[in-house]
Amino acid sequence: MALARLNGVAVRGIVSALPARVEDTAALAARFGEDAARRLAAATGIHARHLVTADQCTSDLAVPAAQALLDGLGWSADSIDLLVFVSQTHDQVLPATACLMQRRLGLPKTAAAFDLSLGCSGYVYGLWAAGSALASLLPRADGRPARALLLAGDTTSRILDPDDRAVAPLFGDAAAATALEIDTTAPPMTIDLGTDGAGAPYLMVAGGAMRAPETPARLFMDGTQVFAFTLREVPAAIAATLAAAGWAVADVDRVVLHQANEMMIRRLGQKIGAVDKQLVLALARHGNTSSASVPLALTDAVAAELKAGPVRVLLSGFGVGWSWATAAATLGPLTVCETLVLPT
Repeated sequence: MALARLNGVAVRGIVSALPARVEDTAALAARFGEDAARRLAAATGIHARHLVTADQCTSDLAVPAAQALLDGLGWSADSIDLLVFVSQTHDQVLPATACLMQRRLGLPKTAAAFDLSLGCSGYVYGLWAAGSALASLLPRADGRPARALLLAGDTTSRILDPDDRAVAPLFGDAAAATALEIDTTAPPMTIDLGTDGAGAPYLMVAGGAMRAPETPARLFMDGTQVFAFTLREVPAAIAATLAAAGWAVADVDRVVLHQANEMMIRRLGQKIGAVDKQLVLALARHGNTSSASVPLALTDAVAAELKAGPVRVLLSGFGVGWSWATAAATLGPLTVCETLVLPT
């Protein structure tokens, strides 16, 4: 376990963005049959997902989310010192999508910008990476606190076989933007990170890159292995994070786990001793949105609480890699916390 404490970094706002197109259980029934579609929805808790069109990329969701966040906070583009983009569905092989978004958002050339290639654990990894990098910056000459944008999202539907019932009914598309700012009075965040590359074959897109360029990029998932990994590794990581923060599960207001499927969330909640009122379920209309699932759950289900704040949250992402990351943090009150459905 890699335990870290992030001091002096505050979250100021979060905006999530969803594409307009929606596929629901009725659409799945046309492909898989009505009984199969109904059983899948009952087993996963997923009844609809927002999906991008064939020409939409992840940045096309992340940029509007970031712009809405800047506008809501009243932050100018030239006040941003750092942009970190977390995704496994980048716009192209190179350059880094963060560089493209730096230009689209009009951020200054003095801003650092880079990509992190992570999925289900990516948002919490991104909080650690962006927060740590932000905290390391020298004070600005104008005296303004240093600021960062953490953008996380995936358009997993672009790499799915629509006829593969193991994955097609589960994954939706989304992106989220989080504003971070240096604030010496901010409560510390405690973060635990872990990796086990032995799990790579069980959740993988094997084709489409340098190892197998002639093979189509299609997502493969062994759900049984994913479930077993989650119950094997994640409860201990959560316990370690809480212990390092000096918290018990009962001290947490809201437990926001990666929104993979309802059965997994409830089982994991039981394993860690969380009660129903703590556990956030926000996947029924969104599905599994990979790196965006944790922030989307915050903006979709906890927005009113976070605006009123402060709220003690336990955030945990886990999956592809295997990779997992957990954060114990006190968030709020947030100036901006909302979910946007983008126009067609």
